[in-house]
Amino acid sequence: MKKIKARLELEDGSVFQGYSFGAQHSVAGEVVFNTSMMGYPESLTDPSYHGQILVLTYPLVGNYGVPAPVMENNLHKWFESDRMHISGLIVSEYSFDYNHWNAEKSLGQWLSESKVPALYGIDTRMLTKRLREEGAMLGRIVFFNDNLSFVDPNKVNLVENVSIKEPVEYGQGDRTVVLVDCGTKNNIIRSLLDLGLKVRRVPWDYDFTQDDFAGLMISNGPGDPKMCKATIANVRKVLDSNVPIFGVCMGNQILALAAGADTYKLKFGHRSQNQPCVEMGTKRCYITSQNHGFAVDGRTLPEGWEPWFRNANDGTNEGIRHVSRPFMSVQFHPEATPGPLDTQILFQDFKRLLS
Repeated sequence: MKKIKARLELEDGSVFQGYSFGAQHSVAGEVVFNTSMMGYPESLTDPSYHGQILVLTYPLVGNYGVPAPVMENNLHKWFESDRMHISGLIVSEYSFDYNHWNAEKSLGQWLSESKVPALYGIDTRMLTKRLREEGAMLGRIVFFNDNLSFVDPNKVNLVENVSIKEPVEYGQGDRTVVLVDCGTKNNIIRSLLDLGLKVRRVPWDYDFTQDDFAGLMISNGPGDPKMCKATIANVRKVLDSNVPIFGVCMGNQILALAAGADTYKLKFGHRSQNQPCVEMGTKRCYITSQNHGFAVDGRTLPEGWEPWFRNANDGTNEGIRHVSRPFMSVQFHPEATPGPLDTQILFQDFKRLLS
């Protein structure tokens, strides 16, 4: 098989030569890295990666292929959304041969069908070290002599691009949870359904404040949370009530902004399945799955709010909660997929708050 050459170019002038194993067209985006050892079907379909060129640091990728699409409760069983969201993929070694009981096709075939370019043969260790030292950078995957400008995806409202357009309901539970879809992963919905709850999934800018619901869930999503002005405004209205609120990832940032705190962009973000998070006031440390480039500035939390979790690696905020009312959120992913299920119990804690 003939190798097709292409290259990854960073905004600092760095160039990494590689070979194609996906779609063969040039793309631009923000280059970020993930240190996970597995879970690429889930990660590539995670809407939080929208607009990003993803670097996988694990040296061998593709060896277990890609599962067939299976629908369960009107959701893709093995994927976290209905399509791939990354702009491009970078790996060190790509396994052209795959083997798994659940595999229907190769990763390269899936990427080509999804029109997503991917490169292998790149020193991802060197690339990741540069991104850690300099911070997440803009980049472009370039084929042939294409002339492509760098694009900063965080300057547009990425949530608007990944959220649903009309409300959708799941399940038959006797209590309804409104899920604000900022780019939700399917397993957030599955986790709520497994608890016997009815889920009403609504667009990011939908005014749900007049609806009848027992609890509010704010999902994960891509980009800068400050772009979600409509979501922040609607959540702020709910803070005037005692309706329980639970936010995940971007949901943590949106809840903080609605309460009056501030957020900021991390140097290179947290993207892995082994981030240690300490529950404040305890000696408990949970291993969590994470995918985010922005964080809450815990120093700006207003009166009545407190930090709930902190990252044991860099001390950044990993969750907030109100001291007396049923409002809470976490920066990590208790629904996992991929990653450990250490904190899935938080969904049960949320259910107990519902009237």
